[in-house]
Amino acid sequence: MSMRHALAAAAAAGTLAVAAAAPAQATEYSSALKVKGVQYDAPGTDSNSCSTGNTKDEYLTIKNYSSSTTVNLKGYVVKDAAGNHFTFPASHYLQPGDYVKLRGGRGTDSDANNVVYRQNCNFIWNNDKDTIYLYKPSGSKADVHSYTKTGSDPDRNGYVTFHG
Repeated sequence: MSMRHALAAAAAAGTLAVAAAAPAQATEYSSALKVKGVQYDAPGTDSNSCSTGNTKDEYLTIKNYSSSTTVNLKGYVVKDAAGNHFTFPASHYLQPGDYVKLRGGRGTDSDANNVVYRQNCNFIWNNDKDTIYLYKPSGSKADVHSYTKTGSDPDRNGYVTFHG
């Protein structure tokens, strides 16, 4: 092997090693809706009691990042790593730049207050780690994010931001 070929091979191998060592980046999906953040650990002691619990304090914020398109949430699905899921059952329109908080517990959905309730008093997000999947009504992925309490939440306030 000539010296030039040996140097080229070494340089290529070094480039591959550097590429392999680089941290994995989140896959970006072509969707106006993305997961802005999650309050995965509701403040206080977790209680899924419908009357006195704090599941309403656990929420997922979904934002419309489009500059021109209004998106209807009806049929969008949110899942966690264990397969727990919520499907938006009714029309809820997000204008460009608008957001909605998908809260646990029972309550009245409100476009004016940007809130939709899961009508389920069980927690969906794990307090130590989880993966959040957002699916379009067609079944294709709109956004996916994983978090860990120790790696994603340095101030340990129970909230992680994914998109600004």
